[in-house]
Amino acid sequence: MFDPYPTALATCRLCPRLAEHREAVGRRERMRRQAYARESYWAKPVPGFGDPQAQILLLGLAPGAHGSNRTGRMFTGDASGDFLYPALHRAGFASSARSQSLEDGLGLKGLWITAACRCVPPGNKPTGKELGNCQVWLEHDFTGLKNLKLVLALGAVAHNSYLDYLKRKGQTIVKKTYPFAHGKLHHFPEALPLLDSYHVSFQNTNTGKLTEAMFDDVLNRAKAFCF
Repeated sequence: MFDPYPTALATCRLCPRLAEHREAVGRRERMRRQAYARESYWAKPVPGFGDPQAQILLLGLAPGAHGSNRTGRMFTGDASGDFLYPALHRAGFASSARSQSLEDGLGLKGLWITAACRCVPPGNKPTGKELGNCQVWLEHDFTGLKNLKLVLALGAVAHNSYLDYLKRKGQTIVKKTYPFAHGKLHHFPEALPLLDSYHVSFQNTNTGKLTEAMFDDVLNRAKAFCF
């Protein structure tokens, strides 16, 4: 049976800089936002979340310092999640439009959410080595999820992380042949296809780079491809 959070992931310290940062944000009140000053932070690697029978793997960048690193669930507790989960609900992937905590009863159908980097990085910028270290946990999800038909990458880092994963698995991948582009569907000879979207970050959604209509269209394309 697929275990999304094995002990080796829960205790992972392959990246000392990330391990120190996730824990520092969780324990130091001066690093917390005032609204969460009294909360206990997750402050550990964040597991994937969703339907074990998922056909779509949604691949993000990394936990947010006061989002996933606080709540322990991908895209939960920050502005990215406030944009993502209503869209997933509209598309029929999520049982609710709100994701607040591990105890809120939210469920996903046909979708699994994970990230290229499982620990919050300083400045939201993991290094190439840190992303490489985390490939073992991306492989863990791909190995455990037996019904996947599509990877939906949020942003260029997630896009490139999947290409790196394919290279690690022996695929001959020339990255410039598969450039990141919002709405682009990439096909590979012996691997799951990849659909790109701009990341659901506040920076993108607040400026209109990614609108609700644009993201709804991507989700509907993914749904039509898989179901």
